[in-house]
Amino acid sequence: MRTPQLATHFIRVATVPLLLAGAAAGAAPAVAAAQPGPRGPTSSFTTGGILQGVSATSASSAWAVGTTAPGNGKTLTARWNGTTWTRVPSPTAGSASGLDGVAAASAGSAWAVGSSGNGLGSVQTLNLRWNGTAWKQAASPNPLGSPLAGVAAVSASSAWAVGCAGCEGGPNKVLIERWNGSAWVQVPSPAPAGSYLAGVAATSAGNAWAVGYTFASTGIKTLVLRWNGTAWKQVPSPTPAGGGELFAVSAVSASSAWAVGCANRCERTLIERWNGKAWTHVPSPGPAGSVLSGVAAVSAGTAWAVGNIGGAETLIERWNGTGWTRVSSPNPVGGSGLSAVAATSATNAWAVGCTSNCAKTLILHWNGTAWK
Repeated sequence: MRTPQLATHFIRVATVPLLLAGAAAGAAPAVAAAQPGPRGPTSSFTTGGILQGVSATSASSAWAVGTTAPGNGKTLTARWNGTTWTRVPSPTAGSASGLDGVAAASAGSAWAVGSSGNGLGSVQTLNLRWNGTAWKQAASPNPLGSPLAGVAAVSASSAWAVGCAGCEGGPNKVLIERWNGSAWVQVPSPAPAGSYLAGVAATSAGNAWAVGYTFASTGIKTLVLRWNGTAWKQVPSPTPAGGGELFAVSAVSASSAWAVGCANRCERTLIERWNGKAWTHVPSPGPAGSVLSGVAAVSAGTAWAVGNIGGAETLIERWNGTGWTRVSSPNPVGGSGLSAVAATSATNAWAVGCTSNCAKTLILHWNGTAWK
């Protein structure tokens, strides 16, 4: 699963060996009790662990997922009911499990994906489904060494999950799974060997994007795939000098999408835009040493991107329809960063990650005026 690395880039890196080591080490450390904050639109909670994914369907319904401890923890899910965040029980498979992505189609239907370790030198896909009452594990294709990194849901009967197969010791080939309403099935991918998918977004059953990176003889290159309703096709995308990696994607229509990540060995942020015809590089105000890990587009004129600066400070950028600008964000003491963002309107957005050198979860809320 992807784990925050404060010394390098913050998250969205396949750190399978960490998960395996944790699985072999035995039981995870005790988890701190959730601490609900004051009631109100910015009410949050802090617990031991890391939040890697967030999804919202309205101002009163959102999910955040992650792990109680990198490498040797248990799955972590929390729900926003419009007033407060509450931790919700979720299945943990094997000796160690973690969730890297979540996608809600409605208040009663959601998917969370990640990976589980069995302590025997391998990881497996982990797919959890929210049925409106509880999280249940769902069967999914399990090629050897296959963590899932992202998920997108169009409806209760249509969803995508992406990651990589044979990732132990380095990405081998991408893994794409599709939920057809009754089962998860593996779908062929045109990505070259040595590739990894980190994020996926869908606007309809016939339009979806998956992004990541691929290892080439000339360095690390961005990777973008598109689902046209029949098959996945690779689409050209800019790779900056020094290499580039994409970690998240968000789409509002067939002609408008954003992808974010990092460039030049993750020494600066990377933002790319789909205008309906091609992917182009768009300037980003992130300072040196910054990485963008999550993106959420509300409309063609409003989008958010989140990440970290040097693995120590939160970073939030906003698209105003003309350009990206950096927006002030809280920075709890002790090394903080953000991994994902979700937005339902121009006045409601959530960003999640971790703080205290990634020992505790972090949740931020945009109320239309400021991040709290």
